[in-house]
Amino acid sequence: MASHGIKDRVAIVGMGCTRFAERWDSSLDDLMIDVSEEALTSAGLTKEDVDAFWLGTAQSGMSGITLARALQLGDKPVSRVENYCTTGSEALRAAAYAVGSGAYDMAMAVGAEKVKDSGYQGLNAVPVPGDGTARTLTAAAMFSMVAPAYGKRFGVSEDELAGVLARISWKNHQNGAKNPRAQFRRAVSIEAIRSSPRVAGLLGVLDCAGVADGAAAAIVVRGEEAHRYTDRPIFIKALSLATGSGSGLGDPGYDYTWFPECARSAEDAYQQAGITDPRRELAMAEVHDCFTPTELVLMEDLNFAERGTAWKQVLAGTFDLDGELPVNPDGGLKSFGHPVGASGLRMLFEAWLQLRGEATPERQIHTDRKLALTHNLGGYPGEMVSFVSVVGSEPG
Repeated sequence: MASHGIKDRVAIVGMGCTRFAERWDSSLDDLMIDVSEEALTSAGLTKEDVDAFWLGTAQSGMSGITLARALQLGDKPVSRVENYCTTGSEALRAAAYAVGSGAYDMAMAVGAEKVKDSGYQGLNAVPVPGDGTARTLTAAAMFSMVAPAYGKRFGVSEDELAGVLARISWKNHQNGAKNPRAQFRRAVSIEAIRSSPRVAGLLGVLDCAGVADGAAAAIVVRGEEAHRYTDRPIFIKALSLATGSGSGLGDPGYDYTWFPECARSAEDAYQQAGITDPRRELAMAEVHDCFTPTELVLMEDLNFAERGTAWKQVLAGTFDLDGELPVNPDGGLKSFGHPVGASGLRMLFEAWLQLRGEATPERQIHTDRKLALTHNLGGYPGEMVSFVSVVGSEPG
């Protein structure tokens, strides 16, 4: 991959994020209005100041009118984007490139999903394929294949691996318990995680992310204009998207122990940002922990650990809130659930808080490092899209 990138040419000057939960009390319009107002207020702006809008949603709207109606935007350009679970990140990428290109001075990305009272759970194909390509395995079943493959390749016993996966879930629940915006705000013991009812393979209920309603938003401007709107902007260092061809499922050489698209998008993002040692240069990372084996493998795909060693680093606490590189300090998908259109921007919101020193005190990371990473994946092992962003609190 070869991306020229837009390092420091675009900055985030306002953000907002709703509480993620079963939001029976709020409509999709309510969520989008609330999060847009929070983002605008944080930068001292009104909707009239924004030149263009991008809405990321997988199943809660068919066009930009979904957002334009809620915000009463009139004749503003509003686009709707979707790309599996990277949908919210795609909205940010589009808005950032639009500003970086010079087409607009200011743009807003909004990611939103209302699924808990829709009759659907998770990500569904609409309409359901009638050509024989409809899935016969659940997402949990597909990702459950990662755990035994990893154990076999790297010599980790089933009992050891179950303990590693439980440690990942335990960490993320510990972090989510400290976050007022998380859906699940209760620490869970490793024993409870390991004894939770099995869903697929080694995966129990507490190894799987839940479903939620939620929204998040970001306002972007040219980097040189950022300090007009806030004294603590966040500069975009890298935005990378890798889309697989789906050939992994038919490739006898694919062994389910890594996600090639994730490794490629990370490599490209690090090249754009000028990062050579992410584990020692990043202050934190938000990654797509849809299932606990996913986070395990991502620690290696994102080059936070050498191949075959991430399981040891998990047990050593390397990725804990007070570890060498905190991963999912807000609680991750495990604590928030996964409203598809919102998750990518929710991750970015945590980076925004942490780099500005505005996270809740009990989970604020204290470090001299100035960079943060967010990662989304969509699809399944062997056929994925992957997004990686790197943002920083200082230009240069």
